[in-house]
Amino acid sequence: MTGDGLDEALAGVEAVVDVSNGPATDRDATVAYFETATSTLLAAEARAGVRHHVLLSIVGVSRVEGNAHYAGKRAQESLVAAGPVPWTIVPATQFHDFAGMVASWTEQDGVATIAPLLVQPIAPSDVADVLAEVAVGEPRGRYADVAGPGTQDLVDMARRTNDALGRKMTLVPTWAGLFDETMAGTVLLPGEGARIAPTPFDDWLATHR
Repeated sequence: MTGDGLDEALAGVEAVVDVSNGPATDRDATVAYFETATSTLLAAEARAGVRHHVLLSIVGVSRVEGNAHYAGKRAQESLVAAGPVPWTIVPATQFHDFAGMVASWTEQDGVATIAPLLVQPIAPSDVADVLAEVAVGEPRGRYADVAGPGTQDLVDMARRTNDALGRKMTLVPTWAGLFDETMAGTVLLPGEGARIAPTPFDDWLATHR
């Protein structure tokens, strides 16, 4: 946010993989965070002669208006695309651990609300492989959507995650929580020409019991 230490950290660096995350606050604060952090980082990269900025983004980020985090990511994408460093933006779907994480955010006294989102989740290790591959290549602008091999219902994912981890929790499907109807249907699914990663949710879950 301040730029302190960035020049030293970027000395001799050829590529930066930006997987930074923002605070879970209101829309204006989230956008301001991403704008400040991204502008500061890009300016430092330009001074250091970085040749490639790789940004991890979210599939469907331009189709969801009401979510503060998505607004922040849109602002981040715009700055990278207009910035001084050659770039690649990699849009990925939700990680396999997303459902369990969302349930943990809302749980109170063993009850958690969760939206029945349709997602095509991906293993974090598969995302890391794509980012590493992209980082050592030439800047490509907007990369294809990156997703896991199968669609899932977020409520069912959360239930199966909790079962695998031995968590006792009642799940209440609702659009009145963190995510609303603007994220329903196919909004979060990858588009045509997507790159499909190899690890299914069930395989990932089997290794995280």
